[in-house]
Formats: sequence, C-alpha cells, structure tokens
Amino acid sequence: MAKEISALIKLQVKGGAANPSPPIGPALGSKGVNIMEFCKQFNARTQDQAGKVLPVIITVYGDKSFEFVIKNPPVAIQLMEMTKLKKGSAEPNRAKVASVNWDQIKQIAENKMNDLNAFEIDSAMRMVAGTARSMGITVTGEFPSAK
Repeated sequence: MAKEISALIKLQVKGGAANPSPPIGPALGSKGVNIMEFCKQFNARTQDQAGKVLPVIITVYGDKSFEFVIKNPPVAIQLMEMTKLKKGSAEPNRAKVASVNWDQIKQIAENKMNDLNAFEIDSAMRMVAGTARSMGITVTGEFPSAK
C-alpha cells in the first residue's frame, strides 16, 4: 500500500554542505522531518558535487518519513561556472558581461536535459541560450541546425 504524501518541499542546497541551519532546518522542522537524518543522507549522496548548488525535492509522508530527489544544478549556475562570473549583468540588454558559444550551450543542455521541459536537444539549447541572454551573456556563432 502506498504511503500518504503530506508535503513536498523544494530547496536549493550546496552539495555536501547541508546543515540544520536555515533554510533547511525551519523548512523540514515545520513538517516534522528528522533534520539531521536528511542532512546526513544528502551530504553522503552529494560528496562528489561539493560546493555546487543543487535543487532538491523532498517528499514528506504522513508517518514523517521522507524521500528526496536531487536535480542537476540550475542553468544559470552552470553558465556562471562556465564563464567564471560571480553574477549576471544588472542591465542584460545593455551591458554584456561574457560570451559563450553554441558548443558550450549544447554541453549544458545535454547535462540538464532530463530536468528541462523539452523533448529535443535543439529546444533545450534554445532554452539555455535564453537564460544566457537574460543574464547578459552573449551567444556567439550560428545556431547549429540538426538537419
């Protein structure tokens, strides 16, 4: 018999660095989840991705047990890592802060493909390129057609 789901919690936590302080402690504590148990399991599963911001979706059941799914880092974070930026442009339509090419966009799109709302790699690449433009990052070169 399936367990009854009582809550879904979405957080962004640095890999290998989960601790009971905010935002994790209050979010899980209000639902009655064992905070230290989550922190131990999360840190164990994300040791190889230490320091990267990882979205996590925690499913809390009626008996206070939980499961969690770790997603790939957000596209904006991956773009900032690739271009070695601290943050995007304050005026992305005027001030450009970096540039990427379509090969780098494709690499991010392939990495993030299972989390994106796209069926084809071309669509995923366009989504990643849109995120780059909204951050003030120019995309250089011609869009590689799949044909």
